Amino acid sequence: MSYEPPTPPASLPTEIVNTLNESTPERLRDVATYAEELAEHREREARLEKPADQDEVEEQPDDLPDDVPSKATITIKEINDNRYYYWQWREGEKIKSKYKGPVDSEN
Repeated sequence: MSYEPPTPPASLPTEIVNTLNESTPERLRDVATYAEELAEHREREARLEKPADQDEVEEQPDDLPDDVPSKATITIKEINDNRYYYWQWREGEKIKSKYKGPVDSEN
């Protein structure tokens, strides 16, 4: 690891860079965790809002539970350093989730 501070991406506003530079390591780790979770949330929202191509036929997963709609996607949640799969789908304005199982650490 270099003894020089990292160079911020040019796309980051100066105000954010200054705030981060003044933050403690603990706060920086909290910001990093939040930013990663927020990015995953927004990507998931974009996938759920994207209209399905009618010409494209997707295979139905073999392990899709009866109470989970076919439009559901699988997402990974990290809880207390453990990772789990969840089915997620949109019902109106709400996002619904159903537990699928733990993420195998060997995959």
